[in-house]
Amino acid sequence: MTKSKRQEEREWKARKHAQNPHGKVRSFDEIADDAKKNDAK
Repeated sequence: MTKSKRQEEREWKARKHAQNPHGKVRSFDEIADDAKKNDAK
């Protein structure tokens, strides 16, 4: 049995949106915390 065209397209889009090609995006707060830690050194 084959999947309907719509179902295949929906699954492909879900996989496409689930990707993180550049890694996890850090929040601004996390970046600011790192900057503070580096300044203390």
